[in-house]
Amino acid sequence: MSAVPGISPRTSGSRPRRKADPVKIVSFITLVVTTFLMLLPLFFMVSTSLKSKREMLKFPPTFLPESWEWSNYTEIFDTLQFGTLYKNSLIIAILTVIGTLLSSALVAYGFARYRGKGNQLWFMLLLSTMMLPYPAIMIPQFILFSKLNWIDTFLPLIVPAFFGSAYNIFLLRQFFTTLPEEMFDAGRIDGCGELRMWRKIALPLSAPALATVAIFAFIYSWNDLLTPVLYLSSSDKFTLPLGMSSLTSSRFRIPPWHLLMVASVLAMLPIVALFAVAQKQFVEGIVLTGIK
Repeated sequence: MSAVPGISPRTSGSRPRRKADPVKIVSFITLVVTTFLMLLPLFFMVSTSLKSKREMLKFPPTFLPESWEWSNYTEIFDTLQFGTLYKNSLIIAILTVIGTLLSSALVAYGFARYRGKGNQLWFMLLLSTMMLPYPAIMIPQFILFSKLNWIDTFLPLIVPAFFGSAYNIFLLRQFFTTLPEEMFDAGRIDGCGELRMWRKIALPLSAPALATVAIFAFIYSWNDLLTPVLYLSSSDKFTLPLGMSSLTSSRFRIPPWHLLMVASVLAMLPIVALFAVAQKQFVEGIVLTGIK
């Protein structure tokens, strides 16, 4: 069979060669370099946590440990009450997440489902509280909690979470407004009250947004240093950031930076684990809360 003029014959199984896209190549190289720069401090933290105190003070600093000091990870428990610090931070963070989810989800549901008079006004007043800096309310809060005899307890760190958060209410409210009205109409036909529809319809459908709020609340509570400094004075009630800050205090002639890096690595593990478990819901929640 003769070849068609103007068309070159192809052998069976041959595929057309794709031309390299310069934009994709540059984008890939940029992502690789950016990822490397972002991971470099993390690598340096892990590397320093495995160095001896003598090697840590060397100049220029070594990139990898000359001798791998795995004993640093047991020494931190002797230097600090690290197990107690970890337990206190976990208790506060978990209860803060529970309180934030319950209160913020309930208030956000009310703002999303009810269209009564003054709804938008109250919602704008709620959002305006986000512009108040914490130092503006720090002293009145301290006076209030001292009158309640809550100083040197976990209550000032936990109880405020059960009264909602403006940012989290806004995030959940945006998600609740995207839920189909037909589902709630079907619930009313079946005899569901508003609280039952909130529990049986709204919350199960809002898992991505709830996961996002839970991660934000956990990270904020886990990393919080200012509030424990204000309200906690007993060492057995210290949280992880408060205990780690004591490693740079004047009781050390030279701060044990290698132990501080060990504490930082161990403190990072719950956040990494939480994000790894809820990564899909977290990304989906961030995307969907901006779509109406």
